[in-house]
Amino acid sequence: MTLKNFGVGKKSLESSIQVESKYLNEVMVNEQGQPFDPQLIINNAVSNIICCLVFGDRFEYTDSYFQDLLKLMNEAVYLEGSIWIQVYNAFPWLMRRLPGPHKTVFSHWTKVISFVRLKIEEHKVDWDPSEPRDYIDCFLSEMEKMKDDKDAGFNEENLCFCTLDLFVAGSETTSTTLNWGLLFMINYPDIQEKVQAEIDRVIGQSRPPSVADRANMPYTDAVIHEIQRMGNILPLNVARMASKDTQVGEYTIPKGTMVMATLTSVLFDESEWETPYTFNPGHFLDAEGKFRRRDAFTPFSAGKRVCLGEQLARMELFIFFTSLLQRFTFTAPTGVEPTLEYRMGATLSPKPYKLCAKTR
Repeated sequence: MTLKNFGVGKKSLESSIQVESKYLNEVMVNEQGQPFDPQLIINNAVSNIICCLVFGDRFEYTDSYFQDLLKLMNEAVYLEGSIWIQVYNAFPWLMRRLPGPHKTVFSHWTKVISFVRLKIEEHKVDWDPSEPRDYIDCFLSEMEKMKDDKDAGFNEENLCFCTLDLFVAGSETTSTTLNWGLLFMINYPDIQEKVQAEIDRVIGQSRPPSVADRANMPYTDAVIHEIQRMGNILPLNVARMASKDTQVGEYTIPKGTMVMATLTSVLFDESEWETPYTFNPGHFLDAEGKFRRRDAFTPFSAGKRVCLGEQLARMELFIFFTSLLQRFTFTAPTGVEPTLEYRMGATLSPKPYKLCAKTR
């Protein structure tokens, strides 16, 4: 099973993102230009895309249960970057016996896992192997086919945690990137104006953005890439293990060694980027204003273990971001000086902030 089985890269998924963008825009219109924190509604919008793929359904922005679940996930992801979790990883036998924020992390994830298990049980009630609706249905079908092969890995416990991984990874990273995107736009209004000018020229106001527009919108594409570079939401890549003895420069990496790539060192490498510590869409534009790829752009990692959701994330980022700037101009609340302050958890995210969304 791959994400392509559930629509990734297909027109049907693009349509789902366009529809969700419309819902997100409507929620922002209801704020009537007054200051609000965009984090939760953006998280809800992005989560709904992966929810459609995994659970076969989306959740309303007024669904208090789902909103509370997203808050638990956000807090758990933040706490996972704390010193408490680092100490727990080093001394689990000790920390299991001590109180602290690490207990909150386990409590939050237990509630999220309970939600996933509930969705799996709901699927079992009306599951039809001949008409799979989503990831859970397909996994249930594989479980049935492989029920006599205990080593195949298709069991209910793996279903639960694979579903959890897709649900969390498919919502947290993209929503955090979009939150960075809006924060950068209120900090750099001149760049926001240039993006809007390109949107007006290529798309106009009469139709929603589509992935096909990206090829004709090099400046917007460059801005999105620069948001990902400067946002740097995963400074450390996921841990890997050396499969064989490896020589890297003067260093020998023995087989079995845990390896963590520092993506920050590449995204801010002074030998690769002209102005590494400045928000500069020109990093991704050539002399003629055309989009150019950069080998040092690695927010999705690289190689065989590149992020499996890259294609989905790129589609979501372009459609959501372009749709928002097509409909709104984003500014800081009156009297508030916008900043780019962040907080470090399992991901690097903006500190809570408010903005005003003024319809265009």
